Amino acid sequence: MKSRFLNNVKLVFLKDIRSELRTRYVINSLLMFVLVTISIIRFAIGDEKLEDELLTGLLWIAVFFSASGGLSRTFVKEEEKETSAALKLTAGPAEIFTGKLLFNLVLTFVLNFFILVLFILITGYTIKNPGLFMVVMSLGNIGLVAASTIIAAIISKANSKGTLYPVLSFPVLLPLLLTVINATKLASAGIDTKEIAGEFLILVSYNAVVVTVSLMLFPFVWED
Repeated sequence: MKSRFLNNVKLVFLKDIRSELRTRYVINSLLMFVLVTISIIRFAIGDEKLEDELLTGLLWIAVFFSASGGLSRTFVKEEEKETSAALKLTAGPAEIFTGKLLFNLVLTFVLNFFILVLFILITGYTIKNPGLFMVVMSLGNIGLVAASTIIAAIISKANSKGTLYPVLSFPVLLPLLLTVINATKLASAGIDTKEIAGEFLILVSYNAVVVTVSLMLFPFVWED
């Protein structure tokens, strides 16, 4: 049973990988969005030297809106291409959600690597505790992807798909963004791990709750 679950998760994950590599729609659009966003930030800053606290907020603005552009279409494309019925016959709801979640995680982590590199090169953003910084970024991205994936499933069943995502995602992601921005700011400043233990606990708890609730809710959304 376990091997069948993992095999179906792998099939869903590879299907999305192959589909994206064939069309490159999401990758190309997101890369362009990243370049435009980082360029606007650079032009807005000009020759001024901003505090790392402000740069941290700008970094997560770039991460959030860049990821939203791709994650919001996770299930919408299945409805538009009318492949959702075939997907339902291939794998169970939990397997589909897990496969989609893994694909979104890979896509987001790759995207954020480019965002971070460009952001550091353009703004001079300094990171005094790289290990802690990467852990915080990873936890933030996992929460962002998990919440966005289930929201994408919900809006795929609605008529006004384009307008629903920001309406539903903002209140769900607000606690995550407030916590991860503060934790990222402290990590970039070189604060010791013990001093942001509270932020770590919130991020881990948020991720656990969102993933668990998503797995429970997704069958009702998917089979509606």
